[in-house]
Amino acid sequence: MKLSDQFGRGISCLRVSVTDRCNLRCCYCKPSSVFKSLTHEDILTYEEIYRLVTIGATLGINKVRITGGEPLVRKGIVEFIPQLTAIGGLEDVSLTTNGVYLKDNLEKIYTGGIHRINISLDTLRRDRYRQITGGDHFKEIWETIELALKMNFQPVKINMVVMKGLNDDEVVDMAELVRWYPLHIRFIEYMPIGICDKDAGFDTVPISQIKNQLEELGTLIPVLKNADDGPAERYTFNGVPGEIGFISPMSHRFCGTCNRLRLTSYGTLRPCLLSDIEVDIKGPMRLGATDHELQQIFVETVRKKNREHPLTVRNGEGVSSQMSAIGG
Repeated sequence: MKLSDQFGRGISCLRVSVTDRCNLRCCYCKPSSVFKSLTHEDILTYEEIYRLVTIGATLGINKVRITGGEPLVRKGIVEFIPQLTAIGGLEDVSLTTNGVYLKDNLEKIYTGGIHRINISLDTLRRDRYRQITGGDHFKEIWETIELALKMNFQPVKINMVVMKGLNDDEVVDMAELVRWYPLHIRFIEYMPIGICDKDAGFDTVPISQIKNQLEELGTLIPVLKNADDGPAERYTFNGVPGEIGFISPMSHRFCGTCNRLRLTSYGTLRPCLLSDIEVDIKGPMRLGATDHELQQIFVETVRKKNREHPLTVRNGEGVSSQMSAIGG
């Protein structure tokens, strides 16, 4: 049995949020107001995550990305990684992190079977980093990026959420990194998710505008996509070691090729990031559901996947669920 939705899209990628907790408070992810974290009993145990990913693999899931919150704040995650990467049928397991706790764990993560990492970094300015994240870790994160490159993580991706009036003046500076480093820079349109959207004070910058800014650096040369790319449009410049990627969920929805399913930290399956539709799988599992019954919940969730999400740059309806718990 292979997962496929009612529109014929095959589902092969599972994003697994292992925690809703984070050591930063990025302005587009967690609200500045008091935010109550899930209790230990609320979140899936590692044994439960292992079981659900294994079941997903029997349904054609071959790619897993570990997310949070910040996954490295959860105790035992580094020791859990080798168990996850050993699951039969998985061809790729990767990690998305803010990088704060990454440096001391790089070697264990690599030997555990994860060789691709995404590091969230929305600015190259220390003062602005503090403004966006509430922390002062820019120097350590940049040192970690350089170390990951030396350790042969391939690729090392930098995720930059571009926000109008906040960091959109750094697009060219961020893109220029590919001239000197074999980095994959990913420019991502800001998405209105969670309660922090209501008073964030910034807005989406369409990818078309970002591309226009990059014209001063030269001609963007398309890069052939492969199975690991997800929704990114890939480009490079002539003769540089790195590449540029554009992810445009708002201005140019890529729903038609979406192959993703999300497992939240609190034990639901979500067919779409930009929709509040979700199906409880933790409850049935803890009540004794068989593997076959849990397979059917995967199938049921995928059938709820809409043709496309309802948000646009001009008229975002918003998503009430918090990004930090969904896993981005």
